Amino acid sequence: MKSAARGRPTSVEVEVTNISAHGIWLLLDDRELFLAFKSFPWFKAATIGQVLNVERPAPHHLHWPELDVDLAVESIEHPEKYPLVSAVRPDKSRQPTRGKRRARGDGGGRRG
Repeated sequence: MKSAARGRPTSVEVEVTNISAHGIWLLLDDRELFLAFKSFPWFKAATIGQVLNVERPAPHHLHWPELDVDLAVESIEHPEKYPLVSAVRPDKSRQPTRGKRRARGDGGGRRG
């Protein structure tokens, strides 16, 4: 008799380890990554619960369902390679300036 695998593989786990006034720290596998609010503005006005609710559907992809934000892990490691696709409006409303709120390197391009 063969037992079924239990739980999700640890290689696709992600954990928010710290939220500071400057950004968010994530633990991915054996490395820690920092998301500065100036580079990732979608998280600055988010609640702690919204930030903590992060999923990793694939090793290279992170998703925050309550914020409708998708990020490629490479865009966190090398933000200079991924210009912003949309941004929070200057009046600080929750609406993006162009299309749906999407982050860098999500592979989906702009959606409108």
